[in-house]
Amino acid sequence: MPDTGLTNSAIINAYMQRTPGSAVLHTRALGSLPSGIAHDSRWLKPWPLYVDRGEGAYKWDVDGNRVVDLFGGHGSHLLGHCPPAVVEATIAQMHKGSQFGAGHAMEIEWAALIQELVPCAERVRFTASGTEATHMAVRLARAFTGKHKVLRFHRHYHGWHDVMAFGVDNHFDGTPTPGVPEATAEGVRLLPPNDIAAVRALFEREGDFAAVILEPIGATTGLVPIGGEFLRALREVTREHGVLLIMDEVVTGFRLAPGGAQEARGVTADLCTMAKIVAGGMPGGAVAGRAEILEALDFDITAKKGREKIKHPGTYNANPVSAAAGTAMLKAVRDEDACGRANRAGDAMRSALNQVLASEDMPWAVYGEFSFFFLFTNPDGLDVNPLAFDATALPGAAFKPDPRKSLQQKIHLGMIVNGVDPMGHRGGILSAAHDAEAIGRTADALRATIRMLKAESEI
Repeated sequence: MPDTGLTNSAIINAYMQRTPGSAVLHTRALGSLPSGIAHDSRWLKPWPLYVDRGEGAYKWDVDGNRVVDLFGGHGSHLLGHCPPAVVEATIAQMHKGSQFGAGHAMEIEWAALIQELVPCAERVRFTASGTEATHMAVRLARAFTGKHKVLRFHRHYHGWHDVMAFGVDNHFDGTPTPGVPEATAEGVRLLPPNDIAAVRALFEREGDFAAVILEPIGATTGLVPIGGEFLRALREVTREHGVLLIMDEVVTGFRLAPGGAQEARGVTADLCTMAKIVAGGMPGGAVAGRAEILEALDFDITAKKGREKIKHPGTYNANPVSAAAGTAMLKAVRDEDACGRANRAGDAMRSALNQVLASEDMPWAVYGEFSFFFLFTNPDGLDVNPLAFDATALPGAAFKPDPRKSLQQKIHLGMIVNGVDPMGHRGGILSAAHDAEAIGRTADALRATIRMLKAESEI
């Protein structure tokens, strides 16, 4: 049972009073779901927010409170909630059928749009999620190269399957998290990002690397930023050593630019992984890349070459409903200025929030690129001017999670109380639907939250 008693925090009390319907639902959820949640990021004390509906840049919780949505469906909603063309395409397909156990015309159109937009996409294979996509990308890389090891970077997130289940929040030494075999972890190497000399030295010292996989603008889509220079250098080093470059574009794909980070950074991967926007906010993902790599999935080519084919079934691969939503979404990406509008909203949001921090005399800063923003709460007490903050000038260690758990909780709850649902306590994702009003409401919420935190002596 969640604790519904009053506390000595006005922020927590205000949240509890604002969200009684969420409390009721969470009590029910605790009887069925571990921690009462279906995704780790939704864990929140005293209870998570339960949402009833969304439209554009906003969503309404089960108590009828409207909030600016900065979670963005975990990055799925480039056009905001319920974009009409995507909704209409999804409903139309549902009337035709949701699962045929057969091929359908929409999957071909969907794949062709990906090929049109994504620089590396000579061939496409659909999956049911981003985690499945990174799983398949690693398997393809190993099969193509005949090598075993995979290089990853600290805190870069690539889903939750065994190869990716450590080195994100902890276990940076490469030891496995619970349930992951040691033999699996032995095939993975972890390095800090932004150190190309360390990458080169590792390749020269060990060899046997099938692939490098990374989030192309930094861990958690830029929370720990990496620049284009590192990505371009990594592309050169991987070519020199015969290592495949996998760009995890599950979040950045079709968001930074129509061609994702590959277009925005001018770097073409060997393989890339996609989900979220690619499926129009519906469940779905894909692996795309060089034809000679994906031919390991091809019945005729592998038979002709006398190779064993990589087996890849999947009930929901290229699901017709996801295909309809994804096709409608990618047409908007191609034909409208959706990426540009979202990126301009990101610029405006970062500027507005830093103005609030400066006016409130807070040594914090908001940073990020494209349609992402992150709140730097300065746990080490650095000399920070929010109006002149350069995140790329700081070492990656500066962006470690703030150890002040009470502060983290109250930032998150305070923003919700003041009408904004951020992506946790450290930032958010903008869409093309976030206009000046939504940005202004977010700035007002941050100001009000800061003043509430000061009143409680949290800052």
